[in-house]
Amino acid sequence: MRHVRRFTAFLGRAPDTATPQDIRRFQLHQHENGVGPATINGAVSALRFLFMVTLMGRELARALVVMRYPRKLPNVLSVEEAARLLEAAPGIKYKAALGVAYGAGLRVSEVAHLKVDDIDATRMLIRVEQGRDAGTATPCSRRNFWNCCGCGGAKASGAG
Repeated sequence: MRHVRRFTAFLGRAPDTATPQDIRRFQLHQHENGVGPATINGAVSALRFLFMVTLMGRELARALVVMRYPRKLPNVLSVEEAARLLEAAPGIKYKAALGVAYGAGLRVSEVAHLKVDDIDATRMLIRVEQGRDAGTATPCSRRNFWNCCGCGGAKASGAG
């Protein structure tokens, strides 16, 4: 009801007299005033119901456009920041876990469930059994596999 009320206030007349251009102007007005995607999509749902069910106006419902959420890029550590993170780990076990998690892009629970048999050094793959995509193999993102996966990299680099 709130979204229909806002649309009616924007129009200044009854919503059953709206045109597709009015709907487009309303959605642009919402976007220009900083209304978030969730609120705009809520208004789309409310107005679709109004036009399709209450007013039986399918052509007006087609004019409504769902707003997509902007994709956010993840924060990526610089080489120096990643090195400082690994140096701050209290022991070889933690350095290995952090190296695998960051180097292969694993979640904490995925690293916690890893076993030695899950690491395939010849094919440079890590088998993730308990991950979101259960049973998938994750390729290592480093050129030198042992710098990414396992204590071999920590020992080879002199850390530890």
